[in-house]
Amino acid sequence: MIPRGQAGFLTSGKEWKEGPALEVHSPWDQSLVGSVTVASRNDARHAVEGLAGSFRKTRVLPLHVRQRILLNMAAQVTEQAEAFVRVLVAEAGKPLAAARVEVERTITVLRTAAEEAVRQGGEVLPLDLSPGNEGRWGMLRRFPIGPVLAITPFNYPLLLVAHKLAPAIAAGCPILIKPSPQTPYAALALARIALSAGWPEEAIAVIPLANEDTAWLAEKEERLKMLTFTGSATVGWHLKSKSGRKRVALELGGNAAMIVHGDWRDLDSAAAKAVAGAFGYAGQSCVSVQRIFVERSIYQTFLWKVVERAEKMILGDPSLEGTEVGPLIRGVEAERVEKWVQEAVVEGAKLVTGGIRTGSLLAPTVLTGTKPAMKIRAEEVFGPVVAIEPYEDFESALSEVNHSRFGLQAGLFTRDMDRILEAYEQLEVGAVLVGESPSWRLDPMPYGGTRESGMGREGVRWAMEEMTESRLLAVAGKIYR
Repeated sequence: MIPRGQAGFLTSGKEWKEGPALEVHSPWDQSLVGSVTVASRNDARHAVEGLAGSFRKTRVLPLHVRQRILLNMAAQVTEQAEAFVRVLVAEAGKPLAAARVEVERTITVLRTAAEEAVRQGGEVLPLDLSPGNEGRWGMLRRFPIGPVLAITPFNYPLLLVAHKLAPAIAAGCPILIKPSPQTPYAALALARIALSAGWPEEAIAVIPLANEDTAWLAEKEERLKMLTFTGSATVGWHLKSKSGRKRVALELGGNAAMIVHGDWRDLDSAAAKAVAGAFGYAGQSCVSVQRIFVERSIYQTFLWKVVERAEKMILGDPSLEGTEVGPLIRGVEAERVEKWVQEAVVEGAKLVTGGIRTGSLLAPTVLTGTKPAMKIRAEEVFGPVVAIEPYEDFESALSEVNHSRFGLQAGLFTRDMDRILEAYEQLEVGAVLVGESPSWRLDPMPYGGTRESGMGREGVRWAMEEMTESRLLAVAGKIYR
């Protein structure tokens, strides 16, 4: 699945290998995984021309055909599951267990899109609501918006491509995918599967592209009707500001928080979910647990349950069975996270466990005594670090969660329905998850954030709404009298 030699970028059903090569290195040992061709601005323009022309075909593609394509893709990913796992381990440094989960989730996305492809209904509206409009009625349907520009990050290089490609196929939209330069192979492989499953050749492109050329596409290429971006808040909002009249959906970063109230009986379960959410895939998730607020009566007990589990986690080579925490994507990122931890300690935080870096590996790290202004709480760490702090009353915990410019998801552990509803009303996030860490996501559900965490929603059905627009047909009664 990772070809020998230089892989080409994909457009119009062909791989184009002429151009500069981008080397892809393993996050674990920096060995060369392979290389791919970087497209030029002219290459990208050529790809968009193909997408624009193919829209005449994809917009009228029968729903049962779209469904069949997506089911065929799900079947092929299932058949090639272990090959995809090896790709994720090689290019993303994802531990085997996490890579297998990502592949399974990708299959779920494709199957869900196949179901949603044939559920695209509409609405009949009465329009005879005032005198003089007798016999009038209307019909509302959704139509595909046109070619989509999709930009995806390194941390879920297969799943997050599927979250954009699958709804685009279901909606009837051609798509240009610009994958992360660190993880291009999963995107290329999934695009090849889309082609073999029957998606029109001109209706998909996967193009490793320089950042300035990607920004140019977002700003200047008016034939692209939508930008859907997953990545950092800084880049996402910048691209939105340059995207003109394009529709924009942004799934950005966060510093997800979790509240554990004193009435929660199973602290072992809450601690296990906190540890998995904070340190899984080395914390490289936009909903990684970064801040935990615990009622003081159970604070010490919960803190040490988390520490005990964190210290037992297995670090190391992601290709080995049993590894739970692998490397950060690049050594420079591990150095950055280590520096943030050290800065927090200098500023008064207490390092309870972890903080030890070996190359790109950083041990699961727990801090207490942190302050809201510290980077470790105010920014998105994107590393295996969590701050755990006590609170006196539930309202102050809600206030601490909201003390952030981000708002993606929040976890809540309480058995009190009044508190659950209060949190649901007060927390400024895209989702409140009761009995779960904020890292949990079921892929078909609506997913997205508020404030600097983004705009719009993913999850196949909701992504399809972003990729389509409603159109009203209004009929005067006299035409059939």
